[in-house]
Amino acid sequence: MMVSFDFMAVLAEWPLLLKGLAWTVGLTSIATPLGLLIATLGAWSRASGPAWLRRLLGAYVELLRNTPFIVQLFFVFFGLPAAGVKLSPEAASLIAMTLNLGAYGTEILRAGIQATPRGQWEAAQSLALSPVQTFTRVVLPPAFQRVWPAMTSQIIIVMLGSAVCGQISTEELSYAANLIQSRNFRAFEAFIVATLTYLLLSVLARKLLMWAGPRFLFGRPNLG
Repeated sequence: MMVSFDFMAVLAEWPLLLKGLAWTVGLTSIATPLGLLIATLGAWSRASGPAWLRRLLGAYVELLRNTPFIVQLFFVFFGLPAAGVKLSPEAASLIAMTLNLGAYGTEILRAGIQATPRGQWEAAQSLALSPVQTFTRVVLPPAFQRVWPAMTSQIIIVMLGSAVCGQISTEELSYAANLIQSRNFRAFEAFIVATLTYLLLSVLARKLLMWAGPRFLFGRPNLG
């Protein structure tokens, strides 16, 4: 039996694909700095905060690291309305992605902080730097430098995880591919296009993050 493929039937729906791509990139672009902010505050608090705060953050990290992202997404979108908090699909997706990245990022960055030589802390104290100055100027930049490849991978995992946000009608890339195949019954072609697009996004995102990290987070260009 001859099987014929018609990718043009999928590419003809380029406005839908472009909209889905824009939502995927947009959600990731907003969730990344917000998630990194949570990770930074969380790692600092877990390293030097009071015991009650360390326990609270530890529970948050363990909860989100040991539950599926789709369950977290459903909790935000379907669970919070029961408490009177109603969110759009896009807002729920953004919150879930941000919290997920924040939890994983906290542990990744904490590992980088724990690897900081004790001498750096002592040198900062000898210069009479405040705890905040010590963390932001002495500890945080090299910690980010140590863990940035792992953090980059986690950001990409969160971006790819956004594919399940279509389950709550967020119009991201996988939602667009599913909508296209429901119209023209070209499921193979639609999801091949989506797969290749995700692959291209991952490669470009990794290159961009590995370029941007040294320049904006730990202040030293990657000369390699």
